[in-house]
Amino acid sequence: MSKVIISCAITGSVHTPSMSPYLPITPDEIATQAIEAAEAGASVLHLHARDPDTGKPSADPALFMQFLPRIKESTDAIVNITTGGGQGMSLDDRLAAAERASPELASLNMGSMNFGMYPMLGRYKTFKHDWEPTYLESSRDWIFRNTFKDIEQVLERLGQRHGTRFEFECYDTGHLYTLAHFLDRKLVTPPLFVQSIFGLLGGQGADTENLFHARRIADKLFGDDYRWSVMAAGRQQMPFLTMGAINGGNVRVGLEDSLFTRKGRLAESNAEQVRLIRSILEPLSLEVATPTEARQILALKGGDNVGF
Repeated sequence: MSKVIISCAITGSVHTPSMSPYLPITPDEIATQAIEAAEAGASVLHLHARDPDTGKPSADPALFMQFLPRIKESTDAIVNITTGGGQGMSLDDRLAAAERASPELASLNMGSMNFGMYPMLGRYKTFKHDWEPTYLESSRDWIFRNTFKDIEQVLERLGQRHGTRFEFECYDTGHLYTLAHFLDRKLVTPPLFVQSIFGLLGGQGADTENLFHARRIADKLFGDDYRWSVMAAGRQQMPFLTMGAINGGNVRVGLEDSLFTRKGRLAESNAEQVRLIRSILEPLSLEVATPTEARQILALKGGDNVGF
């Protein structure tokens, strides 16, 4: 087995400021938590930006450029910039920061899907900002769009023009077949970094059967041409990551995916989640990959070839 790559998704666009006082909002908070996560053992940092005044997800490249250089100066971790963005963003919005920064790695959702965040409304009685309940409720009637043409554009604008490789986010089995379609067309090249995602409303459920089914189908479609990683939302985060790692997968933690370390206890930082999964992996004789090793495993262009 290869060493386990720990990715850390620092802030995302799902959770809102009222849900946790530890969710990083400002560029300074995002940079600080990203650096701490890298120091704790994360070799990949998956990054979104937020409006520093309201905490609302933002696609503004200027905000990204307030924390990207600081992260690069302080750590050799791999920067992975979202192309998923957040609700209401166009494809051009979602690509703007990555095109500006020319990162080693970018996320790429492998299809359009319903993306339901509205059930979280029932868990909170009050909100700090007026946009939060509206944002969550509007997901009841929101489709995250990534058509075949959209995916082609991302692959061309980032992959071909910038040499950026991708974290292929697969929320169901159909997304694996879509990725295989692009592999057949030679628009993507191995090794493929396949992120199997579980437990988000609109995607595959956090059931053990789905975890093993996703691995079987990926093995069938890609053979030795992919590197598997596992991400699960909320309370399923650590159990699914542990099962995935035992079965040869890499892992993704972070406050984008879960705000907790265990039932009823908020994670006080992204680094805390990194330390927790590391404390599970290492006693199982699973070694954690360094950024240098992760670059080799994923065949990335190197940290000297980015635009920040």
